[in-house]
Amino acid sequence: MSEELVPENPEQETEENEAEAVKQRKNGLYPGISDELADNMKSGWADTEQHGLQPIAQAEHTAARRAALSARFPGERLVIPAGNLKTRSNDTEYAFRASTEYAYLTGDQTQDGVLVLEPKDGGHEATLYLLPRSNRENGEFWLDGQGELWVGRRNSLSAAEQLLSIPTKDVRELTAALTEATGPVRNVRGHDPSVEAALTDKVTAERDEELRVYLSEARLVKDAFEIAELQKACDATARGFEDVVRSLDKAEATSERFIEGTFFLRARIEGNDIGYASICAAGPHATTLHWVRNDGDVRSGELLLLDAGVETNDLYTADVTRTLPINGTFSPLQRKIYDAVYEAQEAGIAAVRPGATFRDFHEASQRVLAEKLVAWGLLGDLDVEKVLELGLQRRWTLHGTGHMLGMDVHDCAVARTEAYVDGVLEPGVCLTVEPGLYFQADDLTVPEEYRGIGVRIEDDILVTEDGNRNLSDTLPRQADEVEAWMARLKG
Repeated sequence: MSEELVPENPEQETEENEAEAVKQRKNGLYPGISDELADNMKSGWADTEQHGLQPIAQAEHTAARRAALSARFPGERLVIPAGNLKTRSNDTEYAFRASTEYAYLTGDQTQDGVLVLEPKDGGHEATLYLLPRSNRENGEFWLDGQGELWVGRRNSLSAAEQLLSIPTKDVRELTAALTEATGPVRNVRGHDPSVEAALTDKVTAERDEELRVYLSEARLVKDAFEIAELQKACDATARGFEDVVRSLDKAEATSERFIEGTFFLRARIEGNDIGYASICAAGPHATTLHWVRNDGDVRSGELLLLDAGVETNDLYTADVTRTLPINGTFSPLQRKIYDAVYEAQEAGIAAVRPGATFRDFHEASQRVLAEKLVAWGLLGDLDVEKVLELGLQRRWTLHGTGHMLGMDVHDCAVARTEAYVDGVLEPGVCLTVEPGLYFQADDLTVPEEYRGIGVRIEDDILVTEDGNRNLSDTLPRQADEVEAWMARLKG
């Protein structure tokens, strides 16, 4: 990674320092910049401004989302930041991912952007504050670490306005405007410290949290664009699982990280990224719910629990789990446990429909698992009702049976309990159904042969007008179908 001309402390320019030279890295190899070089770099560049751009496909949907937001908070200034780059180490940063609230309302994904809704005529006027293209007069475009020649060009404000169908302004003017602002203001916190500093005496934590909760609940029901994106994510994820099955022999020769890398390749080819850290848990690692170290052995005769999802370029993620016999065939005990989880998932999926509560599918799945555990003699002489009353099945199931899904893998996470966990399902809701059984390697309460076996099956389920649709159903779930699918892929 080249470093000679990256500045020591890249900063956003202000009107006062636009004409100043950009600061260079402390230990750069060049002692300075000659006037001749600075003049040379200012000229001889073709005009690459873009004209006549069409709005992105999401633009009409983001406009509707902003209109709903405006109606919910009349007369109040609303500030929704994208966020800033986060340092990974020293002078390298993590890949930028815009805040979900910002991307949901704008369709934009650029760092440092801020959406502001100003009260006007009984509604709101939206303005998107963005960084313009990097400055060529003061050398920013070639000297600054975030300059165009280092990280690629940004859209001009005009191009961004055409693409997003939102009026744009230079974000470097925003903090001054916010500092001088009067009237009620709400801000989505946790993304942009400079915005929060400018608003420190104008907002309250309670009012800001109300805005954040509203935006979380607004995403409970997906629009047509979002449903199409989730289907795209599930289809790409299915292809990623196929890639993994085809490469299991290489994983056996290396480690779980070969599986992780194989799926990641598919995510980067067909989308923006993985939607969350992939769980590539082989053998007893499958009993660790969020095993993301992915550094263990992959052994024939054991199971692989693969929990992974592709995030689309518009930031919608799948969340799918399959538990696969590494050699392609379940042992009798593995199949017994797998079939129990499959039956629980079938019961859960059947309970997903309009008018049902969110808890219904969880309770349906948990009942099946409790029945199996009682039948296997793992809970003494207790009956199923008592087991469920006391929650004793949770020793081997532990987690809830699903969650909302969308732009975040655990979408709508700050919605009110009455709107989410105690809410009623309606068409457009997308959630996961993911029961599991996990017998820890050191669990002395189960027969030895159970220990180290973990099974989870997870699919992404859309509530429809007349029931539900499994968005990830191209991946087989029933044990015989899984074995046949694996045999076909392995040739």
